[in-house]
Amino acid sequence: MTELHQVLELDKNAQDLLFRSARTANTFTDEPVSEEQIAAIYDLIKFAPTSMNIQPLRVVLVRTPEARERLVGHLSEGNKAKTASAPLTAILAYDPEFHEHLPTVFPHFEGAQALFKDQPHRFDTAKLNALLQVGYFILGVRAAGLAAGPMTGFDAEGIDREFFADSGYKTLVVVNIGKPGENAWFPRNPRLDYEQVVTTV
Repeated sequence: MTELHQVLELDKNAQDLLFRSARTANTFTDEPVSEEQIAAIYDLIKFAPTSMNIQPLRVVLVRTPEARERLVGHLSEGNKAKTASAPLTAILAYDPEFHEHLPTVFPHFEGAQALFKDQPHRFDTAKLNALLQVGYFILGVRAAGLAAGPMTGFDAEGIDREFFADSGYKTLVVVNIGKPGENAWFPRNPRLDYEQVVTTV
């Protein structure tokens, strides 16, 4: 019988790197994460699918001690220490004004921008599509041989006021990034079986 990994086009080592062996890290070494690495990650994940190619994800890299302190103050207690010590933290947010870029990213439809201008549904559209991009961002971090520690335990409105008062971006996820440190992993929890998730009609 063919093993499942053999059905896929992607090499098994790459499958393991991106999925099976990848874990959410809770500690990191002090090895720095370079701008070049993040640029290479973005060069992969910019191809994530979004409706009408809207690309609403915005990323803020928190590198300076001053910015790190400002961020940590808005995190839940269990997320503070690991974020304070991570080599790099990214705030992943969405831009509710994404439609301003539609003439560039969706040029073949001249009326695209008008579909969202002054329309409240653009916030839901931006959030949904940015979350798709968040998933790709985490995979991109793994593809770089790094570990991602995504978190949603924080005061989103506080982070928005702290970092996005001028831009109006809305915080979705905070992600620690780096090489996994000592005792980085919690025990892996069970996953649902194929039959519990997939239905054929």
